Amino acid sequence: MKKIIRLFLPALLGVAALFSSCREEKATATAESLTHYVDPYIGTGDHGHMFMGANVPFGFVQLGPTQPTQGWDWCSGYHISDSTIRGFGHLHLSGTGIGDLGDISFMPATGDDGVSRFSHDRESARPGYYSVHLERFGIDVELTATLRTGFHKYTFPASDEARIIIDLEHGIGWDAPVEGYLVRENDTVVSGYRYSTGWAKDQKVYFTAVFSKPMKGYTEERSTESRETYGQVFFDTSAGEAVYVKVGLSPVSIANAKLNLDAELPHWDFDRAVAEADRTWNEALNTIQVETADETAKKIFYTALYHTMVAPSVFCDVNGDYRGADGTAYNDRSFTNYTTFSLWDTYRAAHPLMTIIHPERAADIAATMLDIYNRQGKLPVWHLMGNETDCMVGNPGIPVLADLVLKGFDVDAHAALEAMKQSALLDERGLGLLKKYGYLPYDKEPSHETVAKGLEYALADWCVAQVAKKLGDKETYDYFSERSRSYRRYFDLQTQFMRGLSSDGTFREPFSPFHSTHRGDDYTEGNGWQYTWLVPHDVHGLIDLFGGEEAFVGKLDSLFIVTGDMGAEASPDISGLIGQYAHGNEPSHHVIYLYPYAGQQWKTAEKAREVMATLYRDVPAGLSGNEDVGQMSAWYILSAVGFYQVAPAGGVYVFGSPLFDRVVLKTGDNKTFEVVAHNNSPENIYIQHVTLNGKPYTKSYINHAAITAGGVLAFEMGAAPSLVFGIDRSDRP
Repeated sequence: MKKIIRLFLPALLGVAALFSSCREEKATATAESLTHYVDPYIGTGDHGHMFMGANVPFGFVQLGPTQPTQGWDWCSGYHISDSTIRGFGHLHLSGTGIGDLGDISFMPATGDDGVSRFSHDRESARPGYYSVHLERFGIDVELTATLRTGFHKYTFPASDEARIIIDLEHGIGWDAPVEGYLVRENDTVVSGYRYSTGWAKDQKVYFTAVFSKPMKGYTEERSTESRETYGQVFFDTSAGEAVYVKVGLSPVSIANAKLNLDAELPHWDFDRAVAEADRTWNEALNTIQVETADETAKKIFYTALYHTMVAPSVFCDVNGDYRGADGTAYNDRSFTNYTTFSLWDTYRAAHPLMTIIHPERAADIAATMLDIYNRQGKLPVWHLMGNETDCMVGNPGIPVLADLVLKGFDVDAHAALEAMKQSALLDERGLGLLKKYGYLPYDKEPSHETVAKGLEYALADWCVAQVAKKLGDKETYDYFSERSRSYRRYFDLQTQFMRGLSSDGTFREPFSPFHSTHRGDDYTEGNGWQYTWLVPHDVHGLIDLFGGEEAFVGKLDSLFIVTGDMGAEASPDISGLIGQYAHGNEPSHHVIYLYPYAGQQWKTAEKAREVMATLYRDVPAGLSGNEDVGQMSAWYILSAVGFYQVAPAGGVYVFGSPLFDRVVLKTGDNKTFEVVAHNNSPENIYIQHVTLNGKPYTKSYINHAAITAGGVLAFEMGAAPSLVFGIDRSDRP
């Protein structure tokens, strides 16, 4: 058994200011209190898989209840249908389709078994705060958090067997313990670590827990291999007595967990910590201020905005230490390292949204991605706790990094281009076949999903080409521009669907555009109807494949009408259906915004309003599919403001239909961008004409630079489609 690395470091006055390398600014006074609009229960029902508990924006710690897992809908560790709690873990995922984390679980009890029933009637949650009554023990639990610490308040009944169980065995979903270690340092401090494997194959979390009351006893239980490790801290308690626990976490060491705790939570004032978390959330939510008489829409909007800030998560300590993608500890005070990159989902809307309202994080996101590239030899695909999971298809890290370069953020553009090129030129995950054939033949790729992979690679290749163009690298631009057009190989002119193609150039037979298997055949969590539109980087080229705008629009119209049997093995992710448009899964998210490319912007307005009105609701089952770490919510945020980025990088935002009367976006550098919708109502959904900073604006899209420069974008809305807006070719995206 390993011994503790160092003795407890004494509290250091001003340590947060001293260690400014892994930087996170403190909250200041906000213009408006918005946290009361947030309902953390939205998305905890149906298949939303939403995190429930206490955290702060982009925090490493997500402290909340963990229930005994009963299946797929417990990926976050919590589902509204459940009424039992096993413990309160410090790490959770939000909205993922795979379960993991749940690490370092604490559970107060007055008996041997640490599982209790609870009622939602005696449970409450708001940003930065969670509380629940444990019926079996008569204990009230309250939780709050900072970036790297969890703060527990347990109000016990009178008992001579009050205890707090430290559970290093149980995780969530795929997570399984590898090694656990506990050490009682004195009568108020217990430290340790948990190593586990699961979705993240090599996960390591270190902690230090400090108790407000000296323990009267302490026991440990562990298996021979130290896989199943538990500690119990015992107290005598009087009726209504509160016992507090402060827990610092680190991905690097126990010593750093103590350092994080000293820096971020040097006091024992629980109410103060709750208020500080609330202020932090209010500042973050105030990056977008909306005006509307529709209080329900405002609640859905701010809950969605809250959900977009659960991750990416800070993954470094206050002194600049972090765990790299190669498993080695590094120190770099020049940037904040992050983890939890659900990139196949979030490159579409969540990261573009961040570039507007969180520009101060852009350089750190880019630096993190380049650091991951330097440690593992490729940009992240789906990164979790310093581990590459390779989950989902394509090269989704490329659009995110390219977007930051093309929008002019403080990124080493040449290093970024090199990382993108090398990631796209590997031979793994079908890329070798792409280089050999110019597409991915289904009879040569054993893992299937060739159409989905090929289309995702094509849009990522376009992103590489655009960065190369910006940097004047013609050779790279030409090569990746050509590869970005590989999507054309999958298009069947006869059926007008993207289809699996063999190495001899014939399409897979038999073929049904409705049929789908979860991760088999030619698609990933989808079918031919849904994947035919995955060409966001070259919509006009896709229109040409259809033979012109009339055929393109006709087929696109059909998407929202047709129905058919997807088969018994269809993925549960194909949800939120309007015809075969599947809003519950990410490959469809841009499709509504394709109409303006063919001069029919008004149809986008109709469809965007329909989705916002019917597929986002203020109930636990209020999402039509997995949240996927902010993507579902980011679609709503951007669409409610009135636009959406279709091309995967570069900042061309296509107009939809603004939901609110007025929106103020804080875009950094003390600048604001206002979006005003005159004559707006549930009936007046169509854009009639637009002004930008008081001048007529005829285009059906706007560029990122215009938004971040600040100003006022004003829409005049009406009850019927405009006969002129967005129709001229020069006005189309």
